[in-house]
Amino acid sequence: MIPVILSGGSGTRLWPLSRGQFPKQFLPLISNHTMLQETVLRLNGVEGMKAPIAICNEDHRFMMAEQLWEIGIKPSAIILEPMGKNTAPAVAIAALTAESEDDVLLVLPADHVISDLKVFHYAIAQAKVLAEQGKLVTFGIVPTEPETGYGYIKRNALQQGGAFNVAAFVEKPDLDTAKYYLESGDYFWNSGMFAFKAGSFLQELNKFNPDMLLACRRALEAAKVDLDFIRLDKTLFSACPADSIDYAVMEKTDKAVVIPLDAGWNDVGSWSALWDVADKDQFGNAISGDVLAVDSENSFVHAENKLVAIIGVRDLVIVETADALMVAPKDRVQEVKDVVAQLKQHKRSEAELHRKVYRPWGHYDSVDSGERYQTKRIVVKPGARLSLQKHHHRAEHWVVVKGTALVTKDDETILLSENQSTYIPLGTVHCLENPGIIPLEMVEVQSGSYLGEDDIVRFEDSYGRN
Repeated sequence: MIPVILSGGSGTRLWPLSRGQFPKQFLPLISNHTMLQETVLRLNGVEGMKAPIAICNEDHRFMMAEQLWEIGIKPSAIILEPMGKNTAPAVAIAALTAESEDDVLLVLPADHVISDLKVFHYAIAQAKVLAEQGKLVTFGIVPTEPETGYGYIKRNALQQGGAFNVAAFVEKPDLDTAKYYLESGDYFWNSGMFAFKAGSFLQELNKFNPDMLLACRRALEAAKVDLDFIRLDKTLFSACPADSIDYAVMEKTDKAVVIPLDAGWNDVGSWSALWDVADKDQFGNAISGDVLAVDSENSFVHAENKLVAIIGVRDLVIVETADALMVAPKDRVQEVKDVVAQLKQHKRSEAELHRKVYRPWGHYDSVDSGERYQTKRIVVKPGARLSLQKHHHRAEHWVVVKGTALVTKDDETILLSENQSTYIPLGTVHCLENPGIIPLEMVEVQSGSYLGEDDIVRFEDSYGRN
């Protein structure tokens, strides 16, 4: 089997931790590993697993590669989507990338929690058998409550190995309908996980949406290989219809079967869902960071930078980051997406970026800013190099705090060690490199009439950025 890891989501309902440029699948929300890493690691012990195919937004490519590398995984391909087109085109591209149409694809979103791995592995083995017979398998979560936030799958006749034919995919219900679904026992939550042969999926997609398959095929044929990435052709992929696997194929095919899965599944789609799966104290509080709780119950409190003290609160979600504080009742956390919408409307950077911004060469933290100045703490990985660039509107002072910096300024090259500094005048072509074996830590002070990140003219870049 080939795991296909779908990592295109933005996770807006977990703001302010999850943001456009650093969504929830790249965050360590339930363990020391990120959600992406957990998705791959939980396949350990499943026989016959090949290297995964990973699919992500172009902006997330280096996080994807680095996080897989950290757990010793080298994917067979990292496919970069120039824009989101929902799950059906993403899986079609993965199926076209597979070595053989007989390869069984195990399609997994990168942001789920599954606690009972033994049950999950058994379900995967069932799915593999059915997929090899030409079935298109989905995993239906055995519901534990009348949930209105999920779509449902209605089962039909029992098939071999405990699987059922699919009678229907149904939309998110109202509460009364969800209660009926739960009581009937004929409905499962739609997990968004699938297993099928690459050829079986492509055959059904060609039957029901040939335009999508043709657009995907053309975008892949014109793709460029960039480092470890397959960069789909933007113009051709933009012509691809956007649709989910459910709408494009699963609701139409007569080959769909559902395997019931009762393995402690959670899609961590909200702060209340994260509270459900988090470890809690004796009062039901899920706490991380420097938090003091007095006479408080059933709350989720996450502190990153400051001491957070709560007194006499019940059923709240409190999330503190370097640049934002969010407080909401647990039963209204779905409305966080409305906050993100307002941030985007007002073009606030907090919708997309954290104060600490990760780059392929390391990261920077915007420590302070004011009129015509900005101060950043910059960390460059050993052996990494920033692009050769210049700025039209700002000058920069660099002070080395730790490590060694190799600095290019026009035709001059200098080596700086700890406590040494240099000045980059406005318009100077410059580059920063860490030639050492330890991280380079610097303080950068920018000054000028415009300090935006888009004031960069790149001449050379090791990471293929414009």
